[in-house]
Amino acid sequence: MSLRFALLAVLTAQPMTGYDLAQAFRSSVGHVWHAPNSQIYPELRRMEQEGLIRGESVAWGSRGTKTRYEVVDEGIAALRAWLAAPMSYSRERDPAHLRAAYFEWADAESARRNLREHRRHFEELLGQWQEQLNLIRSREHPIVKQRLAIYPESDWPRITAYKEFAYEGLVAQAEQEIAWATRGLALVDRLERQPSHAADS
Repeated sequence: MSLRFALLAVLTAQPMTGYDLAQAFRSSVGHVWHAPNSQIYPELRRMEQEGLIRGESVAWGSRGTKTRYEVVDEGIAALRAWLAAPMSYSRERDPAHLRAAYFEWADAESARRNLREHRRHFEELLGQWQEQLNLIRSREHPIVKQRLAIYPESDWPRITAYKEFAYEGLVAQAEQEIAWATRGLALVDRLERQPSHAADS
């Protein structure tokens, strides 16, 4: 259900067509909540049916039309209620740390490859998240700029500070995972220098 609230949050910046919303989603909350178009468009239709957003047909191209969505008061109320509700956490599923717990059954190079891939993955995410954070701090992020244009200046600190806070957490998470993988590579090297037959027993 978090997808609909992410979509509502994006729509609070301005009305958007499904296409524009999907693009804005990917460049903003898509960094913290992945959803393909095959999930976004059906969810928009459900939200419209439930009265959280309003769809309006607008001209598109020379003869075509598209639906432009706008959040309504009921949608804002639903977003606020979701934010006020207690957080519900799912049970942890972490394939990288699960594998690492049993690396004694892997050869050293396989363990190294897994750790290098993990580090590379989070290095890529770190770059993306740091870029988003920089854009938010400079107020050059497209969605942030839209919000600042429609809300009074007195609201600007709240609009930017919470988004900075969210991406600072993601940056810290990526840095921690990179450091963990680096420690793991050093651990593999150290253990490889020590003969062991534990996995054979």
